[in-house]
Order: sequence, then structure tokens, then C-alpha cells
Amino acid sequence: MPNIEIAYICDIAAEEDWSSKYSQADKIVTDYHQVLADKRVQAVLICVPTDLHPQFTIDAALAGKNIFCEKPVGFDDDAILKAYQTVQETGVKFQVGFNRRFDKNFRRIVDHREQGDLGTAHILKITSRDPEPPSMDYVKRSGGIFMDMTIHDFDMARFITGEEVDSVFVAGGVLVDPAIGEAGDIDTALTTLRFKNGMIGLIDNSRKAVYGYDQRIELFGSAGMAHADNVLDSTTTYSGSKTVMSDKPMFFFLQRYIDAYFSELGSFFEAVQGEHDIECTFADGIYAIRLAQAAKKSLETGQPVKVAPIK
Repeated sequence: MPNIEIAYICDIAAEEDWSSKYSQADKIVTDYHQVLADKRVQAVLICVPTDLHPQFTIDAALAGKNIFCEKPVGFDDDAILKAYQTVQETGVKFQVGFNRRFDKNFRRIVDHREQGDLGTAHILKITSRDPEPPSMDYVKRSGGIFMDMTIHDFDMARFITGEEVDSVFVAGGVLVDPAIGEAGDIDTALTTLRFKNGMIGLIDNSRKAVYGYDQRIELFGSAGMAHADNVLDSTTTYSGSKTVMSDKPMFFFLQRYIDAYFSELGSFFEAVQGEHDIECTFADGIYAIRLAQAAKKSLETGQPVKVAPIK
């Protein structure tokens, strides 16, 4: 991005030699307040652990910096809402890092919906399965499968359909790694969504798909269906007398969504420069958290749970 200058890289843990990796950064620091004090800085990217997101957001907003914040926007409701209020009061621009919204394949589904090609939408299906479980250190700090993994799918459910979810019902278990269960989480889940307009949806999650990163979305309606399949390592297939073969899905999110990551940051910087509005707002981030909270409660109670509003 030739029109973007990296003024700082701030690593609060000071665990990486960033100067050798990113020589284009003017300064490498460990105190983020140094970044916020610099009047040249127009925007910051918050990519620290989730429990730090609200306070970093508040400090950045009060310093007048536009903010790109990785998902989720936080864990604690009071802290999240305080940060949300601060962003609103200061008027800075804030984008949540739900990169899948910027995947060109998924956006084509939205295009078909908005063009009326699908008629009235009836059923949404989202498949999202990781190729391998995360480390146990990550599991213990992630906030659980719904807040860490399914939260992307919750956001996509709203983005793909353009509708709000009324209630969720979850069936889940530990089928991949007992250690995940011992840490208080699950690794396999089916989440049923009931939308406020009457349509229904299903999210299918697993922490381990041995064949690769499984990412598919389908929106079915009265006049048609739009389906985005996996992105493979190549489009080449082999056909012989004994078998027909194609490549596996790309291994993980860095490969699968590399273009989407670039597009979402490009969109954020364009919004900062006044070219258009933020495409994934703080409110979008909170709605996804409300869905994750409802899913966790449904798993615990075995009952459908209404999705709470932003207070």
C-alpha cells in the first residue's frame, strides 16, 4: 500500500525482533502510549490479546486516533460498552477485523442476494472447520470456541443474510481432543440460528478437519441458491481409470484469506481518508459477541437462547 506509512510497531511483550522483519517502520517501541502521543499518527491497528482491546481502544480514541481492532472487541461487557461509548463520543473511526466479510467469494453471495437472484432467503449454511486445534495456551485464553472461532461465523451470518438473529440453539461436545474439554471448552459444535424474519441457519464447526481448512457458505432462497466452496491449492484435477483427484483446501487462514486481509485493511484506510464509511463497525463487533454469549448459554442450558441487544 504505497500511500500508507508505518510510523511505529509497538510490541508490548517485546518478544520479537521487529526491526529485522519490518525495516520500513520508523520506530520500534514497547509502550503504546508513545504511538498515541505522536500527532503524525492518524490510525492504529490493535492486535494485542482480546482482554486488552477495550482499554487500548479507549486510550486510542481519547488520543484522536482512528482504530482498526482485531476481533473480538473484548470479553468483559462493561469494558466493551465503555469503549463503544468512548468511540462514539470522540467521533473516531473504528473497524472490527472480521476479514471474511472481504473475501470476494463470499461477497458474491451477498451480490446475488442484493440483486434479488435468490428471491426470499430461507436457509443459510456455514461450514467452518480448522485443520488442527490451537495450542492449549491459546485455548485457555481464547474465550472459548464461540468467542474465538464461531464468532467469525456469527458475523458472517449477519453479513451474508443482511438480517438479525433472534435466537440460537447449540449442540456441542469434545470429539477431537480431551484436553480441550479439560480446559473447559468444546471442539465440535452445531449451532442453529433463527432469524427475526423467519429464516433459519446452521453453523457447523470442528477444530480438526484432516483434509485442510474447510470454509463453505450457502444461501438458499425461493428463487435460487448461491454457494461459495473451498479455495483449493490449485484448480487442477486428475482423472484416470481408477480415480479422480483434486487438490485439498488451502491449509489455514493465512493462506485462505490473504487477499481478504489485504482488502479489509485497504477498506479501513480508505474510510480513514474519507472515501467511504467503515464497512465493519463497532456495533457489528458487539452483535457478534451477543451471538457468542447466547451460544455459550445454550450449550450450558440445552435450550434455545434469545440474542440480547446492545445495551
